[in-house]
Amino acid sequence: MSTHQKTSRQQETVGVILAGGRGERARPITLKSSDYIRSKALIPFVGRRLIEWVLEECRDQGIRRFYVVTHGLENRSQIKLLLGHGERYGVEIKYSRSRFDRYNVGSAGATLHNFEQWDLRGRALVLPVDSLFDFDLKAMEATHEQRGAVVTVAAVERTAAEIATKYGVMRTDAASLVEGFVEKPGPAELGELFPRTAADPAATLPTNAGMYLVDCDRLRLLAREPELFRQSHQRLDWGGDLLPWLVGRGQPVASHAIARLGDLGNVPDYLDTVQLVLNGEYEQMNRLMDVPDESVPRRWIHESSLYTKDDVTGTTLAQKIDEGSVQIGTGVRIGRDVEIGTGVRLENTDIGDGSEVREGSTLVRSVVGESAVIGPCAHVTDSYVGPMAEVHSEHNRPTCLESYSAIGDGAVLWPGSRFCGITVYPRLRVPAMTGVPAETELSSADDILHWV
Repeated sequence: MSTHQKTSRQQETVGVILAGGRGERARPITLKSSDYIRSKALIPFVGRRLIEWVLEECRDQGIRRFYVVTHGLENRSQIKLLLGHGERYGVEIKYSRSRFDRYNVGSAGATLHNFEQWDLRGRALVLPVDSLFDFDLKAMEATHEQRGAVVTVAAVERTAAEIATKYGVMRTDAASLVEGFVEKPGPAELGELFPRTAADPAATLPTNAGMYLVDCDRLRLLAREPELFRQSHQRLDWGGDLLPWLVGRGQPVASHAIARLGDLGNVPDYLDTVQLVLNGEYEQMNRLMDVPDESVPRRWIHESSLYTKDDVTGTTLAQKIDEGSVQIGTGVRIGRDVEIGTGVRLENTDIGDGSEVREGSTLVRSVVGESAVIGPCAHVTDSYVGPMAEVHSEHNRPTCLESYSAIGDGAVLWPGSRFCGITVYPRLRVPAMTGVPAETELSSADDILHWV
């Protein structure tokens, strides 16, 4: 490599994607079966896999080299099978070596070990694969350079009401350098530490979004200090360990506000983020997604679905739209070869390729995976139905899913169930059930028998 190439590579920003988690909070979305994990990177999201959107968002802002930190056979093989070495995407992708899995203890520990393995220098954007970010990389780089930071933390501004007991807060000075961290403070503590939030409910504070712009050379040098070196071989997380360690030793850590963060780590946040994307709240996603219909704002219907006939009336979706026998509102994406029956109402909903939504069904603020079936007269609100799942329903025994219910891949529900906030694991066959308490997880046949 020439001197010019080396200098160019040191000035560029590379992407480091942390994809080693098991996605336990997001189950059943992160399960293909009860004993087979789907990598968080491969969560279906608005027509693609999540890591594809992450990759394209970063590529759209000039990143061409990516390093993916994976963990375990399933995680590594699934991601590599999808992305390869980046040829399809016009980028270069390298993966962490399996022999380092035992050292990938904590998000920061995994980052530091792989920085050394890859001999990374210059700048790296470190980001998790279970979140969606709306950010301006050039602006973040400018903050990083102006503050002379070892790490610049992407921050999301939130009100005290949003923060209380849910998010950690960064204490910053007038130059946006971090002075300390407050972990998930309650309302009273927030009022004491940040009086302006008590006086003004609209006042915001910076919270850690989990994305970091890093000076690799300086951080690698600091990682050789005995205390940090020892901790990185035990357990070292970014937010709870590394950042406080850096700030506590006077190392410059900057805060940079980004437009938006979508946490996809659990079912409610996943569904809420889908709604925001479908309604245009993510500027980067607006640029990356296909152009919506001209006739209805924020509506996408693949041409193949417009001309797919249902097997009851033999009419196409285009005919039904023209005659007004279906209602498809804003914030709706319908993938390829989807069959839509008469009397269907869709609003703020994402429908995967090859799915069927039978006559008389209503879906609002929900997600339906590829090749899933929603039976006649079903009511699905604020819920997730996984790929190949079958939600059977009948006119006189409609099935109702609401309040962040989640049906795993290939699960089958019989007509008449009413689920509020219920999780059903993949491939289970569930008889008609009502009265099951919210937040119940049906993960096995034994769980089902308990409530029948």
